[in-house]
Amino acid sequence: MTTTSETPAKSNLWTPERRGPTVGIILLVTLLAFENMGVSTAMPRMVADLGGNDLYAWPFLAFLAASVVATVLSGRLSDLRGPRPSLLAGPALFLVGLIVAGLAHDMPQLLLGRVLQGIGGGAQVVAVYVLIGLVYPERDRPAVFGLLASAWVVPSLVGPALAGWLTETVGWRWVFLGLAPFVLVGVLLLVPVLRNLPPHTPDRNTRRGLPLAALGAGFGVAALSWAAQHPSGVDLLIGLAGLVVLAPALRVLLPKGTLTARRGLPVTILARALLAGSFFAAEAFIPLTLTAVHGYSAIAAGIPLTLSALGWSSAAWWQSRKPDIPREKLVRLGFVLNAVGISGVTLIAPSWGPAWATPVLWAVAGAGMGLAMSSLSVLTLGASSEVDRGFNSSALQISDMLGSALLVGLGGVLVTTFASAAAPTAAVVPFDLLMAGVSVLGAVLAGRLGRATLER
Repeated sequence: MTTTSETPAKSNLWTPERRGPTVGIILLVTLLAFENMGVSTAMPRMVADLGGNDLYAWPFLAFLAASVVATVLSGRLSDLRGPRPSLLAGPALFLVGLIVAGLAHDMPQLLLGRVLQGIGGGAQVVAVYVLIGLVYPERDRPAVFGLLASAWVVPSLVGPALAGWLTETVGWRWVFLGLAPFVLVGVLLLVPVLRNLPPHTPDRNTRRGLPLAALGAGFGVAALSWAAQHPSGVDLLIGLAGLVVLAPALRVLLPKGTLTARRGLPVTILARALLAGSFFAAEAFIPLTLTAVHGYSAIAAGIPLTLSALGWSSAAWWQSRKPDIPREKLVRLGFVLNAVGISGVTLIAPSWGPAWATPVLWAVAGAGMGLAMSSLSVLTLGASSEVDRGFNSSALQISDMLGSALLVGLGGVLVTTFASAAAPTAAVVPFDLLMAGVSVLGAVLAGRLGRATLER
């Protein structure tokens, strides 16, 4: 399936036999992105209407915990039976979850809808990765992952505003119900492709303890996220309990050698945790810094995040046009750009800092993400065989979520302990420098990615 031609890249994503899966995959990912952006915007009105202000964080945590568990189990199912079951059941559960949440008359029903959405979303994301490994040759995978990154751009730009408009005009329920018909279209586009997939060779590795480890990971990531949102008192103990449960679970859910940065696939999985964690942790405190320290409005404080999404998409598109550049070089460059952006925004934390430079700096960090995230996905599939694509793809997603939850939580603890939300500078400066250091570590470890396609 791999080609070694030095001729200029020509995408095969839109040939007649691949047009269906390409459109279907992009549509499903775009809908997940719209749901993610829209729910965050509409959540205050939802919980107020349903009398659940005291449970504000739970719809997010319910989705996250369910998604983690489904990610693991979908990976296992994909290794046993191929991506077909997850790509049929995942969108179906996501669709049912949208309807249940959109018709919710109380908080328990809303939480049930969010759990179903999390199961469906987690199941289909992993199966999409497995499908990419089956349908597209290695030379075309950078282009596929470039498209996946682009699928987040429009939702990032218009999703919050559209969700706000729907909430104010026809009601928050349509943030969920309005997506339902499009999910059905995405599934219908994939059905012919799934019907014609070649017979799957099942994984004979029993991978004992996987369901229990999945539950442990779901609890652990949710507990860390809860502690990040409530970084004080007993809530920190909940986060600590999450870490205690996660430790043994990760030994089952990640390739051996991941935490020790073993060359090849293990360090590839670890690199995603370092990349996602450092970027999203630093990003979480940019709006706070701009509003609390520099007096920006909420809209103005969100501009750097928008430009970051554009930088991410642009860089992902660029790397998709350069399939002959070794992916490990793009990963290293991505980490360097991420470190530059994070180091730069450290300067805006003091009141005398050049806050006006934040959009440019964060666009640079976003470009780094676009280069490195897509390239790490390509390397992971390149290091996978038919029988372990699901496991490796789920490990990649777990690594993303864990890195983000752990480092965002650390930032919250620092702000609570050494500063305050009204004056976060004393905590944000050392935290951003630490995140820049994490990204530099990722750039150093990128030298161990070179043989990722040879070690399985």
